Amino acid sequence: MQDNFEEYGVRTKAIHAGERPDPTTGASAPNLVMSTTFLADPEANFSVEGLEADAPYFYTRWGNPTVHQLEQKLCALEGAEAAVAFGSGMAAISALFFHLLRSGDHLVISDVTYAAAAEMANDLLPGLGIQITKVDMSDLDAVAAALTPQTKLVYAETPCNPILRLTDIHAVAELAHSVGAVLAVDSTFATPIGTRPLTLGADFVLHSLTKYIGGHGDALGGALLGGASEIEKMRQKVAIRTGGILSPFNAWLIMRGMATLPLRMRAHEENALQVANFLEKHAKIKRVIYPGLPSHPQFALAQRQMKNFSGMLTFQVADGPAMARQLAERLKVFHYAVSLGHHRSLLFYMPTADLQASSFRLPPKQFASLQAYAGEGIFRVSIGIEDAEDLCADLAQALTAD
Repeated sequence: MQDNFEEYGVRTKAIHAGERPDPTTGASAPNLVMSTTFLADPEANFSVEGLEADAPYFYTRWGNPTVHQLEQKLCALEGAEAAVAFGSGMAAISALFFHLLRSGDHLVISDVTYAAAAEMANDLLPGLGIQITKVDMSDLDAVAAALTPQTKLVYAETPCNPILRLTDIHAVAELAHSVGAVLAVDSTFATPIGTRPLTLGADFVLHSLTKYIGGHGDALGGALLGGASEIEKMRQKVAIRTGGILSPFNAWLIMRGMATLPLRMRAHEENALQVANFLEKHAKIKRVIYPGLPSHPQFALAQRQMKNFSGMLTFQVADGPAMARQLAERLKVFHYAVSLGHHRSLLFYMPTADLQASSFRLPPKQFASLQAYAGEGIFRVSIGIEDAEDLCADLAQALTAD
């Protein structure tokens, strides 16, 4: 198959992009190249300085054939010029921050975002002299008011973890660019099947490959995608030098999972919509948040921006901690566990006060916005690809006390 995949559909890209039969053995499946070193030209430079994007493989921290195949497949799905893979999603986020931000620069970041990213913005980045403004990214006036001439990066997450609030990517990109800043979007929850932020004006898109893209809960990984020039600088100046690169074995596992990503995301969405509708009608459920429900506060934006509503939903009950204990004991199909995007369904309770104290640390007005979505606490639910009827039945029996 040719290198240019633009004319092909997403399912074809997910299977074939980045892969070619092995020229020596004729093997159809992609090889797993675990070698840490490669035969080198006698004139090769023993430094990453000046490394060209198409340079021969030299050392796996610099580049690896299996990892490169994964990066090509990600580019095809996201419509990106280039990608660099990392050992985890947080390694990708850290590389973005360390590449773009210096002392005196200003970062505008979503006030609700993945906990570890929020905690970096609380502690590590201010310690390096970087100014931080947390903002509700669903409020365009608040985003505009937060921008300054020193703003170098606007960092959004949509749908955001864990409350599933959305960001209008196109509108926020225009605001960021108006002051010379760039926009990066963590699109882990949406995946390239749901949203392609680069086509909406974002400069970078990030993924935790551990989640939906890998899809099976057995391999950590992360990726950062964008324009070729900046991504190759990031690979050379940050990824290679800090060493947070992806294991070839994990790349091989994630690439195998990607082949079924379009099919899995369709099943995740279908199941999530059925479970969300079931929960909305259940007597013990106070509220359900799911982008595919008309009751979502930003349903119109979800319809405009997302081609797939993914498999993440939240629900609230009267006594969250007590129900958490009950569900952990009674669930049979769901696993009471953290993480998300796996083929199996996962569920975990998150008290709002704990999120505020440990990760978000929001001022009163922004905390009120968080509470508007989360109440006193939410069950974050990652709907898998089991039979939806079994998932609803499992929730029904677990929600009902003996």
